[in-house]
Amino acid sequence: MKQADSISSSELGTLWLTYQQKTLILRVLDYFIAKTEDHEARNIMGGLWQDLDHYVNKITKLFENQGIVVPVGFTKGDVNLEAPKLYDNGFDIMFLRILKEISMGMYTLNLNMSYQGEVMDIYEGLTVITQNIYKRSTEYLLKKGILTTPPKVTMPIANEFIESKDYLSGFNLFGDKRALNTIEVGILHHGIETNNVGLQLISGFAQCANTPEVKEYFVKGMELAKKQITIFEDILLQSNIQFSATSGSTVTTSTMAPFSEKLMMFCIHLLNTFGMVSSSFGTIFTLRNDLNLKAGLIAKDIYVYTHDGIKLMIKHGWLEEPPQMEDRKQLIRQ
Repeated sequence: MKQADSISSSELGTLWLTYQQKTLILRVLDYFIAKTEDHEARNIMGGLWQDLDHYVNKITKLFENQGIVVPVGFTKGDVNLEAPKLYDNGFDIMFLRILKEISMGMYTLNLNMSYQGEVMDIYEGLTVITQNIYKRSTEYLLKKGILTTPPKVTMPIANEFIESKDYLSGFNLFGDKRALNTIEVGILHHGIETNNVGLQLISGFAQCANTPEVKEYFVKGMELAKKQITIFEDILLQSNIQFSATSGSTVTTSTMAPFSEKLMMFCIHLLNTFGMVSSSFGTIFTLRNDLNLKAGLIAKDIYVYTHDGIKLMIKHGWLEEPPQMEDRKQLIRQ
């Protein structure tokens, strides 16, 4: 193959990671499709399964054509379709919606690091699929009364400009903090929403994990999610804003694992990474400095928890190594 036709290192890295993520989602869908009793939910997930399987095959073919070893990713051996239902009341589509949030951000980043037309076509196609599924999932959850929207606000009738640096201050010892703006409310609402889904997910994982240290890791994750939810809710309450919890998404009493511990650990790793990015992203648009401080502390907690998870995956041989650049120093020493 001509050098001009070879994919770049960044394209290899993003395609490798995309393969990991998509094979994980396929295995999750295998289980959720088998357990759902809702026809519309099955149609949403079944259509996505077919689309993702098509693109996994495209990535596999691209790797094979370029003489690149195909990653292991996640296989049928990582899912147990005989396990009873672990989640109920629309959790499957709630979780799917979060996965599509992650995918939308990843595809934008991956497209920015792509140079070959074939690679760009993959991310463009996956983006269209993701946006469609995200919209369908949101409409489904709203119709079922499972998903709640952010609070309403009185619509502005005039334009205003910030007149004082006090607008930035959240550390007012002698008076009230300024009310949250709508951007900040949106970020806080999103943080509560995603952590609620994460709490349900990891509660189920903790319930059915067999390895003691993995179970302990998931329990720590539950406490971290609860801590973040409490922080976000308290900030809203200080501005007399009440968050409306969802009415669905429950964990059953099953203790039989539907997924391998390798898959469950990587799934939490994926959500942790998304959580760190979301915390950093939120500080860009938050203008109250106390909120930025709290977001920074949350990001630190997530980082430490994520790092512990990585060490645990390495210990058990569950973390597949990404493609490496040539080690020139090692080659010279040889």
